[in-house]
Amino acid sequence: MTTTDPYAGTTDSPTGPVFTVTGQDWDTIDSSAVEGDRIVINMGPQHPSTHGVLRLVLEIDGETVTDARPGIGYLHTGIEKNMEFRTWTQGVTFCTRMDYVAPFSNEAAYVAAVEKLLDIEVPERAQAIRVLMLELNRISSHLVCIATGGMEIGALTVMTCGFRDRELILDLFELISGLRMNHAYFRPGGVAQDLPYGAVEKIRETLSLLKKRLPEYAALCNANPIFKGRLKGIGHLDLAGCLALGLTGPVLRATGYDWDLRKKQPYWGYDTYDFDVVTWDEPDAYGRFRVRLEEMWESLRIVEQAVDRLAESQGDPVMVADPKIAWPSQLSVGGDGQGNSVEHIKHIMGESMEALIHHFKIVTEGFRVPPGQSYASIEAPRGEISCHAVSDGGNRPYRVHFRDPSFVNLQGTSIMSEGSMISDVIVAIASIDPVMGGVDR
Repeated sequence: MTTTDPYAGTTDSPTGPVFTVTGQDWDTIDSSAVEGDRIVINMGPQHPSTHGVLRLVLEIDGETVTDARPGIGYLHTGIEKNMEFRTWTQGVTFCTRMDYVAPFSNEAAYVAAVEKLLDIEVPERAQAIRVLMLELNRISSHLVCIATGGMEIGALTVMTCGFRDRELILDLFELISGLRMNHAYFRPGGVAQDLPYGAVEKIRETLSLLKKRLPEYAALCNANPIFKGRLKGIGHLDLAGCLALGLTGPVLRATGYDWDLRKKQPYWGYDTYDFDVVTWDEPDAYGRFRVRLEEMWESLRIVEQAVDRLAESQGDPVMVADPKIAWPSQLSVGGDGQGNSVEHIKHIMGESMEALIHHFKIVTEGFRVPPGQSYASIEAPRGEISCHAVSDGGNRPYRVHFRDPSFVNLQGTSIMSEGSMISDVIVAIASIDPVMGGVDR
């Protein structure tokens, strides 16, 4: 197709410079006209495997990404600031909503920091319950990562399987804590309540079913040439890059480095559990997928051991025996199968005015924490989550700040995306598995 253009071959135009048209053919553009120019596009704000709203500013040359910069802050909730206006116990209700795919990890880091300030030791049964819930949450979180990552590249069967199996674990969370997510179940000094009647048997049934279903993911993905073709070599980031940026979790372990706080800096008896730290020798999206896949099996091993310990410790306390910290109903054991003595509750509510007053004050006003500051780290599904808690001696935190692994790991976005195709950016982001609620807080 040819046309007559009075501005063809010139740089003068009523609206500014124009491309040079060669031979009056609009389908042929002189490359010198666009040499040195760059195209900047916004990928988002949207939901590309980020479990939240993330904006990516991409600089491209054709379909090749030359630079990628994440834009965050779209889910900012002010959780850390709000915690300064609530009691130490109420703070759990806020921080559990940060990384809403792995809420127990948020709670764990926070209560661990508070317990350091209080200088208290959590009862062994409470530690076993915490380990149980953390590892079940690790499995459910990895299932979401694999499911949504598969969906983004068209593997819809992987997505349906992932959410199907996640439901099994969420049913357990609801049975034990009363909620499917945002539980506020971990409390400074222990847990909110003991396992309900029949929980151990239900957990064993779920573990048996998961053992039958987890092999499906390997059968669907591990040797699938299309799946491997989309993931292998994508989002490459070696050990030196991970260490320089402070990246942790499966992204770091896919480089072959076995850094895992459950082994390196054990807490709550993790050093007494038999499990292996999973690593891989390909620091790309496929390697991170394989790490998460194998980690689910290791978490099943830990959960089985925790369940055996809970079956043997039936009736033991789940809250520290300190009336200045624990609610009166949490200080008794047995009774209604939830760690609460029916007779003791009847005594508080109907027989003792002093006990009722104490219960009212500890629930409404909370407890005081000695002045000081502490720092505690937990191995969350996405990497290290840490809490820095500061107390001025009052019944509310002076300052609480979290090191969220999604926030830190997003630093790898640029390196993982540069030089790749636009379609591969989504795969790279999915392999990081960021949850934007934890990034923005």
